[in-house]
Amino acid sequence: MVQETVLGNGLKVLIEEVHTAPLASVWCWYRVGSKDEAPGMTGVSHWCEHMNFKGTKNIPRDQVKGIIEKFGGSWNGYTWIDQTTYLETASKDALDRMLFIEAERMDGCLYDPADCESERTVIISELQGGENDPEQLLDIEVTSAAFKVHPYHHPTIGWLTDLKTMTREDLYGHYRKYYVPSNATLVVVGDVDTAATLKNVEKHFGAIPPGSVPPRIRQIEPEQQAERRVVLRKPGTTAYIKAAFHAPSFEDDAFFPLLVADAVLNGAAGLNIWSGGGVSRPQRSARLYRALVDQGLASSVTGQLMPTQHPYLYGIYASVAEGQSLSAVEEVLLREINYLREDGITPQELVKVQAQLRARFVYDGDSVTDIAHQIGYFETISTWPAYNMLRVRLDAVTVEQVHAAVTKYLTPSNRTIGWFEPQK
Repeated sequence: MVQETVLGNGLKVLIEEVHTAPLASVWCWYRVGSKDEAPGMTGVSHWCEHMNFKGTKNIPRDQVKGIIEKFGGSWNGYTWIDQTTYLETASKDALDRMLFIEAERMDGCLYDPADCESERTVIISELQGGENDPEQLLDIEVTSAAFKVHPYHHPTIGWLTDLKTMTREDLYGHYRKYYVPSNATLVVVGDVDTAATLKNVEKHFGAIPPGSVPPRIRQIEPEQQAERRVVLRKPGTTAYIKAAFHAPSFEDDAFFPLLVADAVLNGAAGLNIWSGGGVSRPQRSARLYRALVDQGLASSVTGQLMPTQHPYLYGIYASVAEGQSLSAVEEVLLREINYLREDGITPQELVKVQAQLRARFVYDGDSVTDIAHQIGYFETISTWPAYNMLRVRLDAVTVEQVHAAVTKYLTPSNRTIGWFEPQK
């Protein structure tokens, strides 16, 4: 059971005691992601995430990693479209040190000019490496073509032109604006005592100034009126196709019916973007797998519907089998979607994929690290109690709701089709 407390400075603290092993996982979440970046500043959130591993006022840069590794623990962090987060998981004896690190990260990062410049080189190299990955490059191009207004359109890593021109002052200003208690949630899950942990949290975080709650994104993407297309021709060995449809936000009533539709098409996937449940999708009986992979047209096919704060995209990806054509794969892929839109799903399919999705939700929270991630993730896009309502919302889905969601969202005028044509 999660215990929620809000400190005087606005920091929300969520603690759940899980006494299955002598471990504790600490995650510090900030409501800032790539959607919160102004024009000319794309990639700043991800860059700040990198900088916040470079040492603080009280932690020399060469000791940040060692503090947790000394306890045999792990540490990491990530930035995506709605959030930035940092984590440590270690023995419960390391809890005080984990809280110390996150308090330092919140208020004591240095942004040394030399470190900013060296990290600029690292991030640009990361971006250019991604451009050599056909699937990643196609995803970026399709996403940016699908969105005209909403800032979900630019990649989390940013555009190269912005990464070349941003300054140390830009980075530090972004850090000071968003890394404040009133814009953060601290999650602790594991073999801990709630009262003692709260006292420890207050010791480390209580004196940090609250800061102001940053303004929130208000842009609304206009309804797409016509199909859009992207064709990439670059060196490669495999052809790829992506079909992206504008999709509902996590809180929308249509989200779970569309999740069920994806499970029918591609096999059930969980809702943990951090670990993915650690198991592969049950795809053998999924419609697109049978139509594309079993028939030798594609070597793989998958779908992706992510829980997000604002309406994002539902994507279907396929890699074209050797000797087959992009047009043939697209024809079959769109034909299966059209069948789904016209006829819906059967009651038997609904029962099957609901059972598969329930199992995936269990996999999504199979460790203290995963539980802490899920609590914090859903707090950043909705509220943390929404995590506990996943199964309730899933079980309420009907065949009729799935058909209505598919009819609304999986239409030709709502899609962007991307091809990657490999060139020798």
